[in-house]
Amino acid sequence: MTDFPEEHDNDELDDEKSKSQVKREMHAMQELGRRLTELKPHQLEKLNLTDEMRKALDEAHRHTARGALKRHLSFVGKLMRDQDVEAIEAYLARLDSSSQAHAQFFHQMERWRDRLLTGKPDEQQAFMEAYPDADRQTIRQLVRQASKEAAEGKPPAASRKLFKLIREVVENAE
Repeated sequence: MTDFPEEHDNDELDDEKSKSQVKREMHAMQELGRRLTELKPHQLEKLNLTDEMRKALDEAHRHTARGALKRHLSFVGKLMRDQDVEAIEAYLARLDSSSQAHAQFFHQMERWRDRLLTGKPDEQQAFMEAYPDADRQTIRQLVRQASKEAAEGKPPAASRKLFKLIREVVENAE
């Protein structure tokens, strides 16, 4: 009888990733980094990124050659390991108009607009408590204008302005 070396525990095998799995994860990080390079500066400010990542994202626009851009996106993908990937993915999903997160965010803002347009002081108070940085006077003016436009059968310009204001307030709060 010959002695065989001890076999690996099943736990150790579960922890090891295949080369293919590592490559898939690397490509996913690079794709996430590429999506970040497409964001506007004010959108990037809302994310909690390291200074090195911010600098790399800023430099990505300078690379015009295909090979250089590919290498730079590889570097950005490497930097993604130090970021809060889940928070970044959630933020990007909210910006993507085809995602469920975007639809939920949009519906939340529509509900706030509809609640404010009822004209009830309780609804305005609830909004102000949820978003204390909102301009109470502007909201009241837009609600009054919207109800006047609705009564006169005019297009809902004030309602659209109110929605835009709500979106800005909610996005800035987050």
